[in-house]
Amino acid sequence: MFDPVIAPSGTLLGLLQRGRGDGTLHALTAPRPEALAALNHCVLRDPRHDWQLENRSLYYARLYLDLSGELDAVEAHLFDSEDVLDTDESRTGLALAVLGHLASYGRRDALDLLRRYAAQGSNWAWALDELALRDDDAGLRALAAPVLARFSADPEGEAELAVAVRDAFEPRPWRLWAEDSRESVGTRVRTAQEAGCFDRWQRQLRPTGPRPGWSVAAVFEWAQQGLERGAALHVPAARCLVAVAGPEDRPEILAAARAGTDGARCTALRYLADSADPDTLDLIEAAVGDGTAPVVEAAVDAFERMRSVAAIDRARRWAQRPDALGAAAGRMLACRGGTRDSDLVLGALREAVRGEGPDAPTLWTLVDGAGRLGIVCAAPVLRHVYRETASSHLRGRAARALAATDPSFATGFAVECLWDCEESTRELAARHAETGDTRVVERLRRLAADPAEEDDVQTAVRSRFGPDLAAG
Repeated sequence: MFDPVIAPSGTLLGLLQRGRGDGTLHALTAPRPEALAALNHCVLRDPRHDWQLENRSLYYARLYLDLSGELDAVEAHLFDSEDVLDTDESRTGLALAVLGHLASYGRRDALDLLRRYAAQGSNWAWALDELALRDDDAGLRALAAPVLARFSADPEGEAELAVAVRDAFEPRPWRLWAEDSRESVGTRVRTAQEAGCFDRWQRQLRPTGPRPGWSVAAVFEWAQQGLERGAALHVPAARCLVAVAGPEDRPEILAAARAGTDGARCTALRYLADSADPDTLDLIEAAVGDGTAPVVEAAVDAFERMRSVAAIDRARRWAQRPDALGAAAGRMLACRGGTRDSDLVLGALREAVRGEGPDAPTLWTLVDGAGRLGIVCAAPVLRHVYRETASSHLRGRAARALAATDPSFATGFAVECLWDCEESTRELAARHAETGDTRVVERLRRLAADPAEEDDVQTAVRSRFGPDLAAG
């Protein structure tokens, strides 16, 4: 999936794409056609950089409810001819997840669309998973024939069916169909279930990789072979070294960390870091200076895993380096440093935003560190990250850091966070938002009464107002 184009944060579309609470609040005061157009744009063109990590579906579904939004645009998207040409689940996954939430809120039109798409669409398995959680037994049983018709009756088709049954995220439909008295349904599904179980058993009997009795050199060779195939195996290889290496093998491992093949060098650095070898830090510094990109990445990762006092002291020396090791040192101090390191962490945070922007991966750790260390003067940078990042998870981390550093958080960002797309951010807001604002009390009551809301959020709401909130 290509990276989505994110509109500016000050626009309605940009707010909705980011999943910010202000997106919902602005949409509810904007002209309805404009709000629905922006909402449909988000649902039909998934704005998430990582759709497996970030939440949007419940956020968008709630807005459809608040706007009494029609689903014509979603229907046209799902059943467009493009559905046959582009079968990547990222094209339709968000729309199907939104329909699933709408169906749970009682929207019959959403349920009907899911049933139609499960019978006809390319991403039918996702639709079936949504229905498995929301549809009744009769509705699911009616889908048995159209779904099974997708698989031919020849050996190839039966093998594909067995894989589909084995890999189904929600097994409920397949269990229902296995009980069907028709041979073309029940017998066929039971056979596929048995084949899937047999396939798992066979795979367990065919393990690959290191075997007992391997030498250190054999482990290094295995790691290099993986790297040449495009598979980074140095992490499992380092675990193998723990089992096969003895004190007498240390010179060989040190030599590999200094000048071995890339696979061996990555493996040795990881092993030495995990075992707190006294030469590790010097070897990591050397690897960053003369290693290839995979070696540098492995060296930096190995360094960040270290917990020793020596590693933290070295991080203080490296924190101002203008390279990957300097960035890693800043992150280490953010995670494990003390108040004496606040200036270094703040400097790393500012430099990351200035040099890489509000979506830099390094910000996740630095933002957490600013909150952990209570760096009050980091609040302006944290507010900038909160507003501008396209990552709803990073925004949530910024909100958590602001709760620890910004005295205005409870009356400011915490209020809009009650409408945020991320459960953890709504939970944070439920614990911090100032209840003197009437919008806050009304929103908390709605969250407490919403059956789709996550338990942790509702627990946070009850901690503020007690068990009678929903009824009040």
